[in-house]
Amino acid sequence: MSQASDSPVLNYAPQLVKPALALDKRLRLSAMMFLEFAIWGAWFIVFGVYCDKTLHFSGNQIGSLFGTVALGAIVSMMFAGQIADRLMPAQYMMVICHLCGAVLLVAMAKIHSYDSARFTGLALIHHDFNRLWWIALAYALLYNPTLSLANIVAFANIPDSARDFPTLRVCGTAGWIVAASATDWLPKLHLLPHGLASTNRPLLFAAGLSVVLGVFSLVLPATPPPDKRPDSIPFLRALKLLRDPSFGVFFGITLAITVALGFYYTFLGNFLDSLNVANIGFVSTFGQYSELFFMLLLPLALKRLGMKWVLGVGMAAWVLRYALFAIPGHPYAAVVTGVLLHGVCFDFFLAAGFIYTDEKAPEAIRGSAQALFGFIVYGVGMWLGNIISGHIVQHYTHNGIADWTRIWAIPSAGAAVCLLVFLILWRDRPNPQHIQA
Repeated sequence: MSQASDSPVLNYAPQLVKPALALDKRLRLSAMMFLEFAIWGAWFIVFGVYCDKTLHFSGNQIGSLFGTVALGAIVSMMFAGQIADRLMPAQYMMVICHLCGAVLLVAMAKIHSYDSARFTGLALIHHDFNRLWWIALAYALLYNPTLSLANIVAFANIPDSARDFPTLRVCGTAGWIVAASATDWLPKLHLLPHGLASTNRPLLFAAGLSVVLGVFSLVLPATPPPDKRPDSIPFLRALKLLRDPSFGVFFGITLAITVALGFYYTFLGNFLDSLNVANIGFVSTFGQYSELFFMLLLPLALKRLGMKWVLGVGMAAWVLRYALFAIPGHPYAAVVTGVLLHGVCFDFFLAAGFIYTDEKAPEAIRGSAQALFGFIVYGVGMWLGNIISGHIVQHYTHNGIADWTRIWAIPSAGAAVCLLVFLILWRDRPNPQHIQA
C-alpha cells in the first residue's frame, strides 16, 4: 500500500477550504444524532434510581446492570465496524439494531414487581435481577454498535471532519437533554404521574424513540462499504494502528480514564438523589447544556490549541469534576459546577478522540477504527468503571448511607494520574510516519 493512500495527514487547521455540507444531508444527519442520544438519555440516568427505589437492587447489582451496556460494546462493536467496512451499508444496520432494540427495551420495562404484593422476598429480587440482566445485555449488544455506526454514517458524508462533525454531534447532546429532562417536565405538565424517574416509563419512552430512529434510518444518506475493501479482517488491521506510539498511548489513556467515566454514568443519579435533589433528570442535563457550548467551541480549540492540549484540558476537567463532587458536605454549587464540567470532559476528550481516530485511520478501515475507539470508550473502559464503581459504592455504604466524599475521590485521583502520564508520553506529530495496516 502506498503512503499517500494509507497515511492521511493530521491537519486540524487545513489551508484549503473544503466545500460546505449540503443542507439536506445536514438535516438528516442532525436528526440521526438527536435521536441516537435521545434514546440513551431517556432511561440511562434515572435507571439507577428505578433499580434502587423500586426494584430494591444493591449497589453491586446496579453496577452490574449498567455494566451490561459496556459488555455489549465489548462484544458487538468490533463486528459492527467489520460489517460496515465489508458487507452492509451502515444505515441499514441502524434500522435493524434500533427496531430490534425497541422490542428489548419493552421487555426490560415489563420485568418489575413493584405493583405486586408478592414482592416480599430476596428470591424474587434475584429472580427479577437475573432476567433483567440478560435482557439488558441483549439490548446492549444491539444499541452499542449504533454509536459507532452513527459516527460512520456522519464521517462518510461530511467534507471536513474537524469542522462539520462537532456541529452534528451537538444535536446528539440536544437529544439527550430533551429526553432526560422529560422525566421532570412531563409530570409537571400533568402528562405523566409524578415520580416518573422511579418507574418503568423511561424505558418505554426510549423504546418509542428507538422505533422512530429505526424507521428514519431508511432515509439516511447512503453509506456503503468502501470501494477499496481491505484484504484482511478490518478490526485486526485497525488494531495495527496501535503500533504508532502516540496512537497507542492515546488508546491506553482512553481506556484508563473511561473507567472514571463509569462512576459518573452509573451513580450520578443515586448521588443526586442522596442529596435530595428534586429534579434529577433536569439537573443531570446541565452537563449536556455545557456540552452544547463546548462542542461548538471544539473546532476553534483544535485550530488554536492543537490536539494535545485539547485532550489535556479535557482530562483536567475530569480531575476537577470528581474533586468538586468529593468536597465534604457536598455544597450544591460545587455539585452543579461538577455536572457542568461534563461538557469539557466529553467534548475535549471523547469527541476530539473520535475526530483524531477518523483523521488517523486509512479510509478502508475507518469504520473499524471508529468501532475500535468505541470498543475502548463504551466497552472495556466503561465496563470496568461500572463494576469497580459498584464495588466501591458498596464498600463505602453503611446502613444505607454512602460516603460520597471517599467514593468520588477515587476517580479524581485516577484521572489525575492519567493526565500526568498523557502529558509526559504523548508526542503526536502533524505528519505521522506511515503505519502499515
